[in-house]
Amino acid sequence: MTRLFNDPSDFPEEARLGLVAANRDKLMAVPGGVVRSTRSEPGTVAVVIGGGGGHYPTFAGLVGQGLAHGAVMGNLFCSPSSQQVYSVAKAAHNGGGVLLSFGNYAGDVLHFGEARERLIAEGIPCEIVLVTDDVASAPLEEIDKRRGIAGDLTVFKAAAAAAENGLSLEEVVVVAKEANRCTRSFGVAFEGCTLPGADDSLFHVPEGRMAIGLGIHGEPGISEADVPTADELAEMLVNRLLQEVPEGIAVSGARVAVVLNGLGTVKYEELFVIYRKVDELLQSVGIHIVEPDVGELVTSLDMAGVSLTFFWLDQQMEPLWTAAADAPGYRKGSVKPAEALDPAEVEVVVQDTIPEASESSRKLARGVIESLEVLANTVNSHCDLLGQIDAVAGDGDHGIGMQRGSKAALEGANEAFNKGAGAQTVLQWAGQRWSDKAGGTSGAIWRVILKAMGESLGNDRPLSGQRLAAGVISARDQVMAFGKAELGDKTLVDVLVPFADALSKEVEKSGGLVACWEVAARAASKAADETAKLLPRVGRARPLAEKSLGTRDAGAVSLALIIQALIPVLKKCEPS
Repeated sequence: MTRLFNDPSDFPEEARLGLVAANRDKLMAVPGGVVRSTRSEPGTVAVVIGGGGGHYPTFAGLVGQGLAHGAVMGNLFCSPSSQQVYSVAKAAHNGGGVLLSFGNYAGDVLHFGEARERLIAEGIPCEIVLVTDDVASAPLEEIDKRRGIAGDLTVFKAAAAAAENGLSLEEVVVVAKEANRCTRSFGVAFEGCTLPGADDSLFHVPEGRMAIGLGIHGEPGISEADVPTADELAEMLVNRLLQEVPEGIAVSGARVAVVLNGLGTVKYEELFVIYRKVDELLQSVGIHIVEPDVGELVTSLDMAGVSLTFFWLDQQMEPLWTAAADAPGYRKGSVKPAEALDPAEVEVVVQDTIPEASESSRKLARGVIESLEVLANTVNSHCDLLGQIDAVAGDGDHGIGMQRGSKAALEGANEAFNKGAGAQTVLQWAGQRWSDKAGGTSGAIWRVILKAMGESLGNDRPLSGQRLAAGVISARDQVMAFGKAELGDKTLVDVLVPFADALSKEVEKSGGLVACWEVAARAASKAADETAKLLPRVGRARPLAEKSLGTRDAGAVSLALIIQALIPVLKKCEPS
């Protein structure tokens, strides 16, 4: 396949700006995403949606009258950063509070959750509703662990219509949660998707087979089966969803919004063939179909796959589903054009304050920058390996994400240092830039790590082994509190904990800094290797846990490699 984009690093940003340019009557660009370019009713709730790029028209294409007020757009299959979420929410806020809604993925939960706390601290009411529609990703008794796929559309649509009707934030939250409760999705794939610049798809399905229970981030399916006919596929999708009708709904006589979604390369004629049978099957059991949607609505780049979504309607939900909407990627009915919004009225968030720093901290900041250079070079040299590890049970983007984040961190650190920053500020800027550029769980975690290290080193003191060890311990504690991962979950934590413990123990013995670090680095490398024996209990790899057995965790490996690579830098910085 011909590829126009060899470097994926700026792909989502360029796509976002191109989308805005093509839809200036509907969209306005703000840092990290888009908002409506038309005026909303003052005092109403702003519905802000978001997630990684690669899913158009979700998310940025669903911003417009009758739909979302803003969308945050992360890099390909990576959640946006908390700063980006905060920025878009501030720009979209109408005075009635903000509802943040997105698919249930670890990185999104971390970043949107942090942005919510920041908004509330500033006096802006903010709530979160997760989309958990994918029946394949967890059993019904663990429905809160399910991921969001094409059901994003139905939840976003209901919540936005409720906000458009002037409901309060509390009422919009109730609507969104009920829409999510009444939404179920199930999908299959015939071939994986290919990231821009990549030589091959993230996964392949054997000839004549299909992956069942796919995700929308290039993850393989939960299982495989022979490729059926279109009618047989329709029967499989419908039967699976009818096995799980939401509580309180009788199938015969029920009213259902149906979404048959193409994931990138299964095109409309093929979708219509499948939908013909879906319609026939539902009518045969007495289900009334209300305004179905057939098309590419929540895609996964060029993945060959389809998913089926049922949104079970009642007297409250049906008018919200059928309400008019006008967004770049989704139109329904007819809306009265709203007044254009003056860009000067949109609040844009800028942060560039540099606290004072001592000369000793400025000297230490130079060492920090050298460390970040080594970190970035280490990631670059192992990028393909990290991606291959991640692709076993994830979406294969860990190497690219780390590469993107570490490069941005180094740029941010240099910018802060050139403005007179000390070690703490340099690390804080580096962490924020990493988070902004890379997004995802790893972007959030590395921002926490660098911020914790900076808080320990400060802006007015030279380096010491005690403060460095204290920073690592703080990073360990903050990462575990922030990300909720524990030892044995097969994450970066499985390296960070033994490394922090070993470093702290060695420093207490009053050994030299480098010697202490070397001992702890060996513990980190051993721990990274041992993650191959673990099954993931959290994160995107959890639904494919068995496939990851025997393979190390990508985040754990990258951290261990970085720790080892920093030894030469510490030798230069070690206090005499």
